[in-house]
Amino acid sequence: MKFIKQADPEVYASMQNELMRQSNNLELIASENMVSRAVMEAAGSVLTNKYAEGYPYRWSKKTGKINYKLYGRYYGGCEYVDKVEELAIERAKKIFGAEHVNVQPHSGSQANMAAFFSVIKPGDTILSLELSHGGHLTHGHPLSFSGELFNIVHYQVSKETEMFDYDQIRELALEHKPKLILTGASAYPRTIDFKKFREIADEVDAIFMVDMAHIAGLVAAGLHPNPIPYADIVTTTTHKTLRGPRGGMILCKEKYAKDVDREVFPGIQGGPLMHIIAAKAICFKEALDDSFKEYQQQVVNNAAALANALKENGFKLVSDGTDNHLMLIDLGPESEGGPSGKKMEGALDKAGITANKNTVPFDTRKPFVASGIRIGTPAVTTRGMKENEMKIIAGFIKEVKDNFNNDEKLAEIKVKVKELCSKFPLYADLVKNNR
Repeated sequence: MKFIKQADPEVYASMQNELMRQSNNLELIASENMVSRAVMEAAGSVLTNKYAEGYPYRWSKKTGKINYKLYGRYYGGCEYVDKVEELAIERAKKIFGAEHVNVQPHSGSQANMAAFFSVIKPGDTILSLELSHGGHLTHGHPLSFSGELFNIVHYQVSKETEMFDYDQIRELALEHKPKLILTGASAYPRTIDFKKFREIADEVDAIFMVDMAHIAGLVAAGLHPNPIPYADIVTTTTHKTLRGPRGGMILCKEKYAKDVDREVFPGIQGGPLMHIIAAKAICFKEALDDSFKEYQQQVVNNAAALANALKENGFKLVSDGTDNHLMLIDLGPESEGGPSGKKMEGALDKAGITANKNTVPFDTRKPFVASGIRIGTPAVTTRGMKENEMKIIAGFIKEVKDNFNNDEKLAEIKVKVKELCSKFPLYADLVKNNR
């Protein structure tokens, strides 16, 4: 990064500090991962210079279908970025078995916005998972565009099992007759039964949408049921378990394809980020390799091992475990005297462990304080860690909880964390140059 160093030493310093933080810390945020050098290189490539409003195809007025022979860009000079976008689209179709794919959304939130607008109108009713029970801001939170523009009815997890109660979801659907039923989560550790959701949607004549942002990599590897056969429209990010660049994507049935494309551009976005689409194409190629399936299996194995080790260390987990890449630690109510999610997050950070506070179902604390911690295994698995390291990490987390107000002890744990990280180097050549 010699050019950044020369042009802007302040930004360079922060970037180097972030490199060392990622190298020396345990990254347990469930929505984060570490991309390959190829993905990173594409994201910083000359493709960032190219405007490419439109698509590498046009919709034929005669057939109502995509015609790749019709030029669909509003700018010239797109012949090479056209090829990049076509590769990304075809690879994503192959991974997930989708009829149509739009790789242009800049984020998962924008993918959700475009997906909503393509199938429903403001004021229509959406049935979705409540944020404090594992949903996402764009699934109808009052401060999100989704909560402002649509009539939101939320379902929750069962108080007894802390898992989806499909009978309760069906009852809400029958009562409120939503135009769209949405599932998918940012903090739900269990397998989602898309077939049951499809049946409920069909019973009330609702469109069925899935936000698979967190589990897309597991779906790609066949380790979680694929929503594509059941859902009308599916959205995802590309930077979580899928291990690609920060960005979004929409996959849908052919009947919604033209509306989806129109809502992405010109509906809510202008020019696509061609350097990021190139990085998406590369990450999709990586996902088609057998080694990706092995990686995802290790992500799941590590999550199960970490969950079991945490329980052995006395932690309570929401739904008592995990089926996927993440888990939620329930730290208990304030009356029990332990740390809140906010305090635990801060203590973990001092010990070199990065996680995030998170509400747990039926939480009595406010969201900015919370009673839980969400952790996941994609990033540490990318570094090469396996089940034995998960047991060590669980021990670190227990030490942090027991000493959350003791900065001296937390500093000692940080030394041990750094030692563990050194055995699984991240971007070793970059770190070496930084030193």
